[in-house]
Amino acid sequence: MSSLKFGTSGLRGLVTELPDAVCSAYTLAFLKHMQSAHLVPADGVLLVGYDLRSSSPQIAAACISAAQEIGMNVENCGPLPTPALALRAMSLKVPAIMVTGSHIPADRNGLKFYRPDGEIDKADEAGILAVLELDAGASPSSMEPAAIVPDALTGYAQRCIALLGPQALAGKRIGVYQHSSVSRDLIVSILQELGADAVALGRSDVFVPVDTEALRPEDVAFADAAAKKYKLDALVSTDGDADRPLVADEHGVFLRGDSVGLLTARFLNADAVVTPVTSNTAIELSGLFAKVYRTRVGSPYVIEGMEQAIRDGYSRVVGFEANGGVLLGSSVTTDGGQLDALPTRDAMLPILSVLGMAAKDGVALSKLLDGLPSRFTRSGRIEHVPAEKSGPLLLSLLDNDQRDRFFAQVGTIRENDAIDGVRVVLSTGDVIHYRASGNAPELRCYAEASTDERAEQLLKWGLGHAESELAARG
Repeated sequence: MSSLKFGTSGLRGLVTELPDAVCSAYTLAFLKHMQSAHLVPADGVLLVGYDLRSSSPQIAAACISAAQEIGMNVENCGPLPTPALALRAMSLKVPAIMVTGSHIPADRNGLKFYRPDGEIDKADEAGILAVLELDAGASPSSMEPAAIVPDALTGYAQRCIALLGPQALAGKRIGVYQHSSVSRDLIVSILQELGADAVALGRSDVFVPVDTEALRPEDVAFADAAAKKYKLDALVSTDGDADRPLVADEHGVFLRGDSVGLLTARFLNADAVVTPVTSNTAIELSGLFAKVYRTRVGSPYVIEGMEQAIRDGYSRVVGFEANGGVLLGSSVTTDGGQLDALPTRDAMLPILSVLGMAAKDGVALSKLLDGLPSRFTRSGRIEHVPAEKSGPLLLSLLDNDQRDRFFAQVGTIRENDAIDGVRVVLSTGDVIHYRASGNAPELRCYAEASTDERAEQLLKWGLGHAESELAARG
C-alpha cells in the first residue's frame, strides 16, 4: 500500500514512492485540473521550487520535464522558501509546485500545489485525484534543463525587509540556526539588511528534520548553548522549507509557536485571528482581538477561516498555526509601509514581527509575553502509528463513557470537542488533545495548563497512556 497521500499541507510520502513517473503523473493531473477548473492556459507559466533535501532536485526536475512536455512554460525558481514561491505565483497569477517534505524525515518528501490565487483546497485535491493517471508513465524529456530564475527569492527578500523600518534591528545580536533550512542564507542577509549582527550557526550538509512543534533535545540544547556562548539577543530558525519559524529568547529558551503567532497578530494589529484548536487559549483570554476563529489543523482550514473572517467584515485578518507559521489574510500597514496579503504559511513574517516588537518596545524577547495570560503548552508524538491504529483509538474516545474512563486518572472532563481528533478540557481548565498527524504515521498529543510543570506532566501522561492503550489494542 502506498504511503502517498494528501495531508494537512500537500502530498506527502516516502521518497521511494516518488519516482519520476509518479511525479510526472501528479504534475500532469495538477495542470489538467488547473486548466479545467481555474482557467490556466495550456501554454501558461508554471513555477517550480524545492527545499534542500537530497531527493528534491530530482523530483523537481521530473515535475519541470512533465510540464514542459505538454507545452507549459516553466520558471525554475530553484531552492527557496515555500512562501517565496507562493508570493511570486500569486503576484503573477500562475500555478506553482513546491517540492518539500517540510519537517518530516529525509526518507520522505512531497509536493505542495498552488493555484493562481493561492494554496489549493480540499476540493482541488479531489479534482487532482480524479484525473490522476499513475500508469501513464513518463517520457524522457528532450528539453534542456530549466535555468534557475532568482526573481521569486529576490521579491520575497524585499518584502521581508520592507516589514520593518530601516535599521530596525540595529544593535541586536541575533543567532541564525541554519541546519538544512532552505532559508538559512536568506535569514542572515535579511537580518543584516535590517541592521542586526547576524551570527550564522549550526549549518548542516545533511537534511535535519526540525519540527517546530516537537523539538528534539539537541535543538533545545543547541539554543541554550548558543545564547550563552555568543551573548545573543535572540536565536531564530525555520523548518526545512521555511514556512514554520523557531524563535528563542536571549536565554536560549524557545517561544512556543502559538505564542509567536499571538505576538505577530498583536504586532500587526489584527482585529480577527484564525487558528487551529491546537493553539493555546491565551489567544482568547488575552482580549487583544475582536474575534478568534478556531479550525482543524492544516493551512487549508485556516485559509477557509480567514476567508470567513473577511466575509464577516474584519479588515486586519491574521491566521497562524501552533507551529508558529503565520498566514496574512489581508493587507496591513506596518512601520515599513503596506504589506500585501499572503495567505500561505510564512516563517519570516513572525520572526521579524517578534524581533521588531522587542526592538521597538526596548525590551528583551523574554519579556514580550509579560502581561498576557499564563498558559503553557507542550506537544509530542508517538511515531510509527499509522491511521489504521490511531483511528480506532480516537473513535473510541468519542464515546462518553470510554472517554471518561480514559481520562479518569487526570481529572473530570468539563467539555470536549472533535473539531480535529479528540480534545478535552478538564474541570481545572487543563487541556489534553489527541489527533493523527496528516503528514506522517504519528499520533500527536497536545497539553495545556496554567503552569509549565503541569503541562509537561500532562503531556508525559498523555503520551504514556496512549502508548499503553495502543499496545493493548495490538
